[in-house]
Amino acid sequence: MRHIAILILLLGITACIPAGRDDYAAPPARPQLATDLAVLSTAPQPTQPSPWQASSVSANAQKVASGTYVVQPGDTLRGIANQTGAGSQIIASANGLVEPYVIHPGQRLKITGGRYHAVNSGETGIAIARAYGASWREVVELNALEDPYILRVGQKLLLPASAPKDLSSLSVEQRAAAFDLDIDDIVTGGQPALADGAAVKEPSDWRKAIAPNTAIATPGAFSGRFIWPVNGTVISSFGSKGGGKVNDGLNIGVAKGTPIRASAGGVVAYSGDEIGVFGGLILINHGSGWVTAYGHADKLNVTRGQKVNAGQVIGLAGESGYVQEPQLHFEIRKDRKPVDPNIHLPKNS
Repeated sequence: MRHIAILILLLGITACIPAGRDDYAAPPARPQLATDLAVLSTAPQPTQPSPWQASSVSANAQKVASGTYVVQPGDTLRGIANQTGAGSQIIASANGLVEPYVIHPGQRLKITGGRYHAVNSGETGIAIARAYGASWREVVELNALEDPYILRVGQKLLLPASAPKDLSSLSVEQRAAAFDLDIDDIVTGGQPALADGAAVKEPSDWRKAIAPNTAIATPGAFSGRFIWPVNGTVISSFGSKGGGKVNDGLNIGVAKGTPIRASAGGVVAYSGDEIGVFGGLILINHGSGWVTAYGHADKLNVTRGQKVNAGQVIGLAGESGYVQEPQLHFEIRKDRKPVDPNIHLPKNS
């Protein structure tokens, strides 16, 4: 029985390595990050909340039947959504309505059936997906969510039909084990919901704890010009590696402790280690749909909501995550899609 248990454990670890990743192997032990409680300095430092911990989610989904609604005098799109239980954005999309969503008495609107979750204050998209055991990526596509991906209190999100009814009876650990998370999830689902009329918080110029239930303003226009985050040797390039393996960025070999510099100015969207394959990970939102990712860090020097400048040290390189030698995994994403960093970085001399 002991041998069977060990085999099951090894299979479980193997299953955690995302398909399509290149040059990754599970480390013999999880390295400690500077954000771990065991290695924090004696000075009080805020710990980073997980993107799904801004507010606990009550699985309140209501089933809505498909049908047709005939617009009455005085109706508004939001009022129709409240009457039918469907999301206003889903109704608009299903009927080809665009802002300012003008409707007329007698107009027949298609109501898309399914299970809808009513968003509560502080809930993040990731937390909502986890509560239902759903894929957040599917929720984004189903509801046609767009940048900056900030949910509003009362907004109704259509859930994937394949999602289980409710995972509220499971422990936090059981939910975590059953939940898949990647960079795109954090970018699109890491911001907490806002009440109508509430404003996002402006980013901080220094490392300061931001309340987990506070949405952070993201930068405006960005030119798309980047600098190298470290000087080192590219040990794995961008793109297909054959056999279904793909690298979404560059893996750059450097000495442990090498300073990692922000490739461009922006706002830290995430700083933590919830994606096991990357270990210590920092995501910076630069605006205009541009995001950079920095993985395998040994130390994280920035916090969510912090404003950073190009060239600013944001952490130290290491071998956290599923690698066995010090390196930096670096990605550039535009409108959620990974692009080849070599196209956007200056040529190395």
